[in-house]
Amino acid sequence: MGQESTTVPHLQADGSRLRGDDGLPPDRTQAILEAAKQMGSLLKTKGHPFALAGGVAAYAHGAVVRLQHDADFCIRREDADDVTRTLRQAGLQVYLPPEDWLIKARCLGQDVDLILELAKRPVTTELLDRAEVLPVDSVHMPVLSATDLVSSLLAAFSEHHCDFGAVLSVVRPLREKVDWRRVRAERGDAPMPAAFLFLLERLQVIEPQEAAPEEADREEARR
Repeated sequence: MGQESTTVPHLQADGSRLRGDDGLPPDRTQAILEAAKQMGSLLKTKGHPFALAGGVAAYAHGAVVRLQHDADFCIRREDADDVTRTLRQAGLQVYLPPEDWLIKARCLGQDVDLILELAKRPVTTELLDRAEVLPVDSVHMPVLSATDLVSSLLAAFSEHHCDFGAVLSVVRPLREKVDWRRVRAERGDAPMPAAFLFLLERLQVIEPQEAAPEEADREEARR
């Protein structure tokens, strides 16, 4: 495999969209992928620790996704000032939203979220060290491990946001790469993630959880 170029052009912050060979703007998925590639290349070139997250990470792991909103990157809070400086020097718009767990930027006309807390937990060196280097089209970059990605998707479930269908389309192609024991340990006590894990069992996407020893003893006694 040949070594890819990490040259990053000076990025404009005027919100202009990319155009293809035919002069037409690309579809939204491709536009977000292009923004993710530019951002990943920039962060790599400057040596900032990071990991791709969200829908583009699912794409990198092999899921078929239709990107509609933004590209997500995890960075450590202690690196936030340096990353912000790098992006502004490259000509990107960067601003701090009221939420204190992320930084927002615009790249090639698309929104990019730089996440400091993933699923209400600080982004750590350990999380980034577990990332896997994968290609996003032609650009290789660190991507959240399949286990961390799925765990974060389940953590986002709530009574007000519970789109099992969207996450199911991500989980199916990733199921062999996920440490389901760790996902259950991290998320299985919460009602919505527990319901989703049960759904995965019934759909035979994952194996049923083994019964606890005391439950097995009670079942044996009933026989």
